[in-house]
Amino acid sequence: MNLPNTPRPGGFIPRDRSWQPEALTPAYKTSVKRSPQAALLSFPTTLSEETSPIFGHNMLGELDNDLIHNYAQPGESAIGPRIIVHGRVLDEMGRGVPGALVEFWQANAGGRYRHKKETYLAPLDPNFGGCGRAITDETGAYEFRSVKPGPYPWPNGMNDWRPAHIHFSLFGHGFAQRLITQMYFEGDPLIPLCPIVGVLKSQEAVDALTAPLDMNRTVPMDSLSYKFDMVLRGRRQTYFENRKEGM
Repeated sequence: MNLPNTPRPGGFIPRDRSWQPEALTPAYKTSVKRSPQAALLSFPTTLSEETSPIFGHNMLGELDNDLIHNYAQPGESAIGPRIIVHGRVLDEMGRGVPGALVEFWQANAGGRYRHKKETYLAPLDPNFGGCGRAITDETGAYEFRSVKPGPYPWPNGMNDWRPAHIHFSLFGHGFAQRLITQMYFEGDPLIPLCPIVGVLKSQEAVDALTAPLDMNRTVPMDSLSYKFDMVLRGRRQTYFENRKEGM
């Protein structure tokens, strides 16, 4: 997500409720059952939830952030247009958040997930598992390699298709600090047609979930690059599907 404003020193920046979508949006059919039916309750956290887990780079495998090769047979690689996704995890002041665990998962280049309940008829790629993880560095930066996922149909309406997208899960330094969002790709004509994207209240909010092409980070003759920053709190917090108040 691109930062909307220059960071200012000190002070608390509350979230902008008008920026976040409503929980109940009937055009996105599953929101009808998932939206709250009663007043929300707040539960105090426990000490273990507030102080753990603590993530370190030694927990990651060598290929955890390389979806092109981390499921492939020796000498093989995933099929599809190669991409690099990079960005930073930021707080409401624009400061990088170090040590956050960033998990990502996606469909393959044909738009199919490696999941036992997957019903789309596109072929599986035997060399693509579709998931990985990284830990942000001291500046809040992360990076991974993958193939660009394909769009796929889903049974929301008569002819609804999901745009190409990558799911993200962020863990902070507390068990309960998990946030989930997804990233779209600049220029995808399916973005404005998607009922999930349609829950967002402005084009600015949609743009915040859309990664622009970053030609400065491409690898010639190998990979295109896309930049996607995620803002945890504040007026322009990234839209997280599971927790609107932020990390």
